[in-house]
Amino acid sequence: MTIIEKARELGMMIQADERYTAFNKAKAANDADEALQKMISEFNELRLGLNAEMSKSDKSSEKIVEFDRDIKELYGRIMANENMAEYTKAKNAMDAMLSQINAVITYSANGEDPMTCPVFNLSSCGGSCEGCGGCG
Repeated sequence: MTIIEKARELGMMIQADERYTAFNKAKAANDADEALQKMISEFNELRLGLNAEMSKSDKSSEKIVEFDRDIKELYGRIMANENMAEYTKAKNAMDAMLSQINAVITYSANGEDPMTCPVFNLSSCGGSCEGCGGCG
């Protein structure tokens, strides 16, 4: 069996995993949530407006503060949406699984024993890498 055949087998195993199923279910629910999609669209428009205002030579501090306030308020509403919360949870689980798979592959490619190389639980990662060696 070739490496590519094994990679395809791994791909099938990933697609059979409950985290993959949960992620795709949550993504579909997000995509079908019209209210959420409208908020995301508004959020993107606000970000574009903020970027445009900040690019002006005669930018308005008041408009920038207003954009920033509106963006933060809308972001909070988006993240409080039940479908977005479920999507975020499922995406984090999927990302953690992929990070663990990548760690095994990377350690193995660097000569480590694939059966004993460290695999970290990244599901509780806060995003700050300062002082952390968890991702390998």
